[in-house]
Amino acid sequence: MAEKPADDKSKKGGGGVVKIAIFAVGGLLLVGIGLGAGYFIFSGSEPPPAEQLLGPDGLPVPAATASVEPEIDPNVELDANGNPIPKKMVKETPVQETYVTTYYEFAGTFTTNLRGSRKMAQLGIGVSTQYDESIMTNVDTHQLALRSEVLAAISEFSEEDVAGKTGRDNLAKSIQNALNEKLVELEGFGGIEHVHFTSFIIQ
Repeated sequence: MAEKPADDKSKKGGGGVVKIAIFAVGGLLLVGIGLGAGYFIFSGSEPPPAEQLLGPDGLPVPAATASVEPEIDPNVELDANGNPIPKKMVKETPVQETYVTTYYEFAGTFTTNLRGSRKMAQLGIGVSTQYDESIMTNVDTHQLALRSEVLAAISEFSEEDVAGKTGRDNLAKSIQNALNEKLVELEGFGGIEHVHFTSFIIQ
């Protein structure tokens, strides 16, 4: 009968150890679950170490503060602030044909009285065209008749009529018309496009 209390004590001591072991294992499980949950929650917001950007000191830069520089096209011109410069739009235009201008200068000068004046006009005259050389061939062939037309055209102008650039332009146009009319009469085509004064003296 004296050994029974000892058995009860051993049973009680064994039960306490089991309880301590259960509490210890349970605590470790809770800690493990907490660490695992924290890892999954916080690891998703940051890139893997291989993908993290490094700062000047070699340490990883947080994803929130990291800035990725955009790729720059080497063919794009940049202004002083590094902004792309707009390119001009190229507009296709038809190629304009160019023509060769041919000149002919009458020998000597044309001298005649101005209308209603005692003053004389002494003019050096040349003509030009962008037609073929046949026009100047006709001018040279008929220069005697054409000189007469020029003198007649000059004599229709007064001293006031030929004053200034506008007056001279009007005289040149009148001479051009007279020459072309004569060439049409003689050759069937005029072709003189401009009359030029190589000298212009009123005295």
